[in-house]
Amino acid sequence: MKNTEAILVTPGKMEILEAPMPVPGKNEVLLKVEYVGICGSDVHGFEHGPFIPPKDPSQKIGLGHECAGIVTAVGENVTKFKEGDRVTIEPGVPCGKCRYCKEGKYNICPDVDFMATQPNYRGALTDYLVHPEDMTYLLPENMDTMEGALIEPAAVGIHAAAEAGIKPGDKVVILGSGCIGLMTLQACRAMGASEIVVVDVIEKRLNMAGKLGAMALIDAKKEDSETRVKEILGPWGADVVFETAGSAKTASQAVNMVMRGGKIMIVGTISGDTPINFLKINREVKIQTVFRYANNYPMTIDAVASGKIDVKSMVTDIYDYEDVQRAFEESLSRKAEIVKGVIKMK
Repeated sequence: MKNTEAILVTPGKMEILEAPMPVPGKNEVLLKVEYVGICGSDVHGFEHGPFIPPKDPSQKIGLGHECAGIVTAVGENVTKFKEGDRVTIEPGVPCGKCRYCKEGKYNICPDVDFMATQPNYRGALTDYLVHPEDMTYLLPENMDTMEGALIEPAAVGIHAAAEAGIKPGDKVVILGSGCIGLMTLQACRAMGASEIVVVDVIEKRLNMAGKLGAMALIDAKKEDSETRVKEILGPWGADVVFETAGSAKTASQAVNMVMRGGKIMIVGTISGDTPINFLKINREVKIQTVFRYANNYPMTIDAVASGKIDVKSMVTDIYDYEDVQRAFEESLSRKAEIVKGVIKMK
């Protein structure tokens, strides 16, 4: 068997290079990667380099963390998997020892080894990778590995909706209808939200939000989103506003859309400072950030397998591994056309 990996040589340039064949440790599985989803953080890394640059300039930078594939070998202590199993993985490996891990909040473990970021910057865009057995999940018979690769972003949406405490009858606004916004939309719908309004500036993504269950769509290029939210949901606004676009502007707008005693959930990654008019929300509005997910993979797999969350229809573009450079270039140049891109490995 031969292994290769796609490496970010410099911002804007990927190369596929030969790589050592990984060998599974005692508690690890060896995975033949079949599909890798292209995440917004990967696109940011491609364009600008990692959010947190490595200390060593010679460190190899891999991209990709949404993946699934076939088990080709297992370590001697592995009992849950066998060769030929179709699996997906949680790309973050926490330390398991710190306070946060022991409290079940391993997503905020300060020493987590998350794929395509510090400390190892190992990406999923590789033929083979090894991963711990306890962060690997068997896929149901009715789920293929492309869907398996999209369990990761779906888990982000489910975690966000769960942290918000979405319940039947809730009125929701989702700012941004990229992949995470659409996953959050579906999670809120599955948890019983009665009225879901989605705001974006990209028509194709808004249309997809409509197909996936949004009650109302607002094109912020054509309408004043703050005014329209109140017209649609009533003068009090939304029980919960999710910011998924990663924009300081939409985060600032959220305070004018949330009702008294409501919640603002910051799901997107926002760089720089964000101005917040606290006078607008000093009636016990809660602002909470959301970071990845914790203990959400099993329920996410069940939600996709049962049809409560549709990940496959969101995929608009599939690229071959050999076209990884084009895949990332088009993720930037065709942003208005691509809802979700995936890379099919060899």
